[in-house]
Amino acid sequence: QVQLVESGGGLVQAGGSLKLSCAATGSISSSDTLGWYRQAPGQQREWVASVFSGGSSINYAEAVNGRFTISIDNTKNTVNTVYLQMNSLKPEDTAVYYCYSEDPWRTEYWGRGTLVTVSS
Repeated sequence: QVQLVESGGGLVQAGGSLKLSCAATGSISSSDTLGWYRQAPGQQREWVASVFSGGSSINYAEAVNGRFTISIDNTKNTVNTVYLQMNSLKPEDTAVYYCYSEDPWRTEYWGRGTLVTVSS
């Protein structure tokens, strides 16, 4: 079992920055993937970024590449923290952002989400 708790969402003006955090606890191995999805109002959930829990293999969706940075702190024994630094935010980045984990057998866990609102 993996537990994921997001934080850091809020309201920001276009061009501003926010940093999301996701505290991941439970059975996480270095081959698990941790990352972020988002879901805008009336839209399907879309993948944003991901990283192996060991810190390698970072990938971004084209829509956020160059503006968002994913990173992971896996130095603590009991918790991995995944960050999403979001810069140059646009109104179209407005969404609920969900942290997720996936193991090599494609078992997924999800957080409850944190709302990011970007005003124009």
